Amino acid sequence: MGKKLNVIKEKIETGKEYALEDALKVVKESAYTKFDETVDLSINLGVDPRKTEQMVRGTVVLPHGIGKKVRVLVFAKGEKDKEARDAGADYVGAEDLVEKITKGWLDFDKSVATPDVMGLVGKLGKILGPRGLMPNPKLGTVTFDIAKTVKEIKAGKVEYRAEKAGIVHVPIGKVSFDAEKLIDNAKTVIGSIVKAKPATSKGKYLKKISISSTMGPGIAVDIASLGKGV
Repeated sequence: MGKKLNVIKEKIETGKEYALEDALKVVKESAYTKFDETVDLSINLGVDPRKTEQMVRGTVVLPHGIGKKVRVLVFAKGEKDKEARDAGADYVGAEDLVEKITKGWLDFDKSVATPDVMGLVGKLGKILGPRGLMPNPKLGTVTFDIAKTVKEIKAGKVEYRAEKAGIVHVPIGKVSFDAEKLIDNAKTVIGSIVKAKPATSKGKYLKKISISSTMGPGIAVDIASLGKGV
C-alpha cells in the first residue's frame, strides 16, 4: 500500500489547488483499495469554535445520499412508535432500548427521539454523547415529526460540526459515485456551511477546502472555482 500511495502522490502537484471537478477526478483515480472508499470533504473555517457564538453546526440532506445504509434507531411510544416503523426505522422502542444500550449494545448509526421520552433517553447521555449518537434538538433529531426525520436520514442527511481547530469533516459519497453526483453533494454541503456562517465571524470564512478518499491523500480545492452558487 505504501508504494501505491507514493506513486499516487507523485501525480499530485505539490501546492496546487484544483478546481472541484478536477480534485474529485484525482480522488477517484487515486483510490487503490479493494473496497468502495468514502469520499470526505474537509473545510477549514475562519471561526473559533471555543466561542459559543462561533460554533458552526448543522445538518444537510445530500441530493445523492452517502452510498451506505444508515441504521436508524427511534425512541418513541404509542402512535409515534408505529410512525417510525412505517417510515423505515431499523429499531424502535423506549425503555427496552434504553436498557439494551445501557448493557453495551450500540448497533446503529443515528438516533431520533420524540420530546416526550427525552427524560428517559437523557440517562444515556454519557454513553451516546461521546459517540455522537445522542438525539439533539439543534440537529432536528428530537422531534415529533418522526416520519420526515427518519426518511431524511435514510435518504442521506448528514451532520457537520466544527472541531476545536475550526475544521469540518463531512462524507459526501463513495468513490464509485459518478463525478456529477459527488460534485452536487459537495456543493450542497459547502452551501449549507456558508449559510451557517456565524455573524461574529470576521475575515475569511472558507480558509481551505480539501477532498480525499478513505485511504487516499488530500487534494486541495481552489475555493474561487466554486463560484457564487455555493
